[in-house]
Amino acid sequence: MNRLWREAVLPLALLWLFSTFAATIARVDGNSMNPTLHTGEVMLLLKAPRWAFAWHLTGLPYRRGDVVIFKAPPESEYAWETLNVLGLAVRHRPYIIKRVVGLPGDTVEIVNGKLRVNGKTVAESYASGDSAQDEAPTRVPPERLYVLGDNRVLAESVDSRYYGPVRVQDVAGTANIRLWPPGRVGGKLQSPSF
Repeated sequence: MNRLWREAVLPLALLWLFSTFAATIARVDGNSMNPTLHTGEVMLLLKAPRWAFAWHLTGLPYRRGDVVIFKAPPESEYAWETLNVLGLAVRHRPYIIKRVVGLPGDTVEIVNGKLRVNGKTVAESYASGDSAQDEAPTRVPPERLYVLGDNRVLAESVDSRYYGPVRVQDVAGTANIRLWPPGRVGGKLQSPSF
């Protein structure tokens, strides 16, 4: 029994603890973060700061420009997908990857295709172009984040323009470090200058 515990149960328990509370990996699926991220790329998802915040050990761990993985607000029609599992339709909220552009208390808007935060136009060299339509000013509520995909072409990114600011509690963590493919591994992803 000791050997089973030492060689199987303990390593699995440690792996579960690490992947739940420290870090794990996430695979990009879709075009919403082009040109920054592409389908099939693998990101390091850092979870520890999220848990430190949830346990009131630190302040808000997210900054404008961070790439985060989260679930869309549950009240949104865009939050849910239906999977076929053994012939049964199972609804679930998948994880999504986007960039934080607004923090609690910020006012976010899109004017003439350009992102503005608190009245200032943001230089977004990472974005794939201007937004196709303007967005009225939105004040980000407490405990929420305003997120956008880097691909601003109309209908390429379903983000806070569609479902509003996301709850901080629904953010799994930051994914600012690329692990795959080999030619694109490394460093922190480019952040906006605001």
